[in-house]
Amino acid sequence: MPRKKQRITFENINVIDAGAKGKSIAKAPDGKIIFLSNAVPGDVVNINTTKKRKAYYEGIIAKYLKLSEKRTQPVCEHFGTCGGCKWQNMGYQHQLFYKQKEIENNLSRIGKVQLPEIMPIIGSEKQYFYRNKMEFSFSDSRWLTKDEINNNDNIEDKNALGFHIPGMWDKILDIKKCYLQEDPSNEIRLTVKEFAIKNNMSFFNPREQKGLLRTMMIRTSSTGEIMILIQFFEDDKNKRELLLNYLKDKFPQITSLQYVINKKPNDTIYDQEIICFSGRDYIVEKMEGLKFKVNAKSFYQTNSSQAYELYKVTRDFAGLTGNELVYDLYTGTGTIAQFVAKNSKKVIGVEAVPEAIKDAKENATFNKIENVKFYVGDMKNIFNGEFIKANGIPEVIITDPPRDGMHKDVVNQILNIAPKKIVYVSCNSATQARDLALMDDLYKVIKVQPVDMFPQTHHVENVVLLEKR
Repeated sequence: MPRKKQRITFENINVIDAGAKGKSIAKAPDGKIIFLSNAVPGDVVNINTTKKRKAYYEGIIAKYLKLSEKRTQPVCEHFGTCGGCKWQNMGYQHQLFYKQKEIENNLSRIGKVQLPEIMPIIGSEKQYFYRNKMEFSFSDSRWLTKDEINNNDNIEDKNALGFHIPGMWDKILDIKKCYLQEDPSNEIRLTVKEFAIKNNMSFFNPREQKGLLRTMMIRTSSTGEIMILIQFFEDDKNKRELLLNYLKDKFPQITSLQYVINKKPNDTIYDQEIICFSGRDYIVEKMEGLKFKVNAKSFYQTNSSQAYELYKVTRDFAGLTGNELVYDLYTGTGTIAQFVAKNSKKVIGVEAVPEAIKDAKENATFNKIENVKFYVGDMKNIFNGEFIKANGIPEVIITDPPRDGMHKDVVNQILNIAPKKIVYVSCNSATQARDLALMDDLYKVIKVQPVDMFPQTHHVENVVLLEKR
């Protein structure tokens, strides 16, 4: 017989910090760290442990004895169940404090590099309704609340259009109102659900792999344009066109109405054919006189106004005079490359995703920018001696890698060519710190600027300027 896991109860415990992945931190009487959800630094709580490890515990709060002064009332009725806005119970000024603290800790503890005074984090003017892209999933077996389960009622309404419950791939939380994307996002989602149910359109069941309606993506832009992409699992022309025509008539402000028929086990669309039903197959985003075509598969920063702040910091750190050759590594759809192009002699963008480079080239043409050139390829392979020989040694490198940071071969190549400046944009200051340590012999950290892109969450961007010693 396997030994039953022993649950431990700790009483009268102070929550002392906010940590990675949106967890809060307390300390057990034996000195071990306890990771908690739905807690705010300053709370005093009783804790039931759920996991015991050599160096830490994981636990849930059994009782709140005292509530922190840092707390605020969450605005969303789904808070605590939906995993999207884990810090909605913490005042925004305190969110910024802990984001700044995380960056300072990671750069000093992991990077162990000499740091200047880190500049105060740039907060977001919008603390809600700031996202320009949301993806919702249909389900015929929605997540049931504890009250619904305990009441033992015969629940007939099991359809949902919302978000995955954290850690559960087949359970969808039905969303009444989301505070992350501006209207008409909520109205469109609720209208689609109501119309689908009224017209007997089946919602997807991932376990049985059946159902008509699978996902819905809503993209908006600062120019007021709206894109809707509905993903169908079954190919039912009559019901599909019934829904799409209804959407077209009900919401004439939709400028791009598209769909995809995806019969794969997973719902990723990047290998699927997107069909434009009405309007254009893209929407237009604007930033400082530049226009960017954003299609259904495009990557574009999901907080448009804060992306502008992030790019301004990047350009300012680069200190361009118009005479520099700039490499923009992990360029994505080339937004940063085009943003700095007018201050550069030439910008070379490199990205592994072919569709992103296609977007980058189209947008450069769209913006009549002629001093940019884009390459597609795995960064660690394409960014080699031959590439440098063909394009020249840059004075400035801008790098904005994924969460894993830069591959060690990329770091080594940067050290080989030794540009005067490196501007390192990161969504993960832990891997950024690791890379800074690798470059510390040759480069000195001159400036550090955190930027909050995602209020109500633990995520934070950070920009570092490195100059050759």
